[in-house]
Amino acid sequence: MASDKNNSNGPTTQSATIKDAPTPIISLRRVTRTFGFDDIATDALSSVNLEIQQGEFVAIMGPSGCGKTTLLNIISLLDEPTLGRYLFKGRDVSKFSSSRKAKIRNREIGIIFQNFNLINDMTVIENVALPLSYARGMQYKNLEKASELLHIVGLGSREYYTPNQLSGGQKQRVAIARALINRPSILLADEPTGNLDSANSKIIMDELTRLHKEGNTILMVTHNPELLKYASRVIQMKDGSIASDAELTETKAYRVTKRTIRSHSYHSSRRKPRRHK
Repeated sequence: MASDKNNSNGPTTQSATIKDAPTPIISLRRVTRTFGFDDIATDALSSVNLEIQQGEFVAIMGPSGCGKTTLLNIISLLDEPTLGRYLFKGRDVSKFSSSRKAKIRNREIGIIFQNFNLINDMTVIENVALPLSYARGMQYKNLEKASELLHIVGLGSREYYTPNQLSGGQKQRVAIARALINRPSILLADEPTGNLDSANSKIIMDELTRLHKEGNTILMVTHNPELLKYASRVIQMKDGSIASDAELTETKAYRVTKRTIRSHSYHSSRRKPRRHK
């Protein structure tokens, strides 16, 4: 495989082709997303092809307006392609009902929004437990789970604060805890450190690193090239298309990703096919 360097100070990159990988959990095939009609139609995404394996930590970079957030919205099932196919764990998303998409978003995909999207009229612990309450109401056991996550992200003493009593870094950690409450296997983060200072940025990235080591798949939109050291792969976008896609072969995250993919491949190969009666 041909390899290249981003720059003399950046991590080594290599065209993204991890060998012996199983069926990708996310597969986009010539996906286009168009806004507007006729003469004012604009392609936010244009014929995007992309595959994401379980356990990858993918950084998505590019200038403002290049389609990064639109890409995340489609992957998270918050939006739909105008053209092309999206396969989620090998299944065509276009055949999913609205209720099935909502169930997948709630149970399998965690979303960390750039502007946090916390509800100021609710306490921190209630914000974190909110995804569970959609199905079962604000039960005590849900609050227990939320409390456990808040302790993990270092906010156990802030459970009964409201969001407007927290710093930007604390709000982001609350958003991470909320995204994890249903134990999703995929975590999408839109500029998770965009408005944070260096100290709080490190706290957030250390938490994402911990989650990645546990086998979670992470897609992170960022403008900050310094965050590439946390990722196993970097996708550069331009004008709604993928300009480049490379593995970051010298990062710790790359080694974690390879280990996760090997483990997933091994367990997949050992699964016995179902018997049809």
